[in-house]
Amino acid sequence: MPARIRIYGKEATFTQGHWSCEDDSLLAMLEALADPRANTEEQEHLHALYAAGRFGGAVATPEGQWQTAPHPEAEIKLEDFAPASRTSTPESLANKAGWLGFLKRKK
Repeated sequence: MPARIRIYGKEATFTQGHWSCEDDSLLAMLEALADPRANTEEQEHLHALYAAGRFGGAVATPEGQWQTAPHPEAEIKLEDFAPASRTSTPESLANKAGWLGFLKRKK
């Protein structure tokens, strides 16, 4: 059974690694996300859930209801490139050298 989603009021179906939709712009957005390895019904549903979540859409359930797709976890995070700061309180920033040095209390 192909997975059906609804985004921006338009419906699309995902089956055997390809999207089909009457709206060309939505079809282009979905084809950019298409996973050609999704061959089983479960994989198709997971991919449709991912695609609908990326664009704020809904996925059709087997009962015929529409379920809002959750927004997927970010693929790239800031922590992947820059380590988290050990001290990020305003007091610690004022004690560091730099343009906030004038806020440091003089003893």
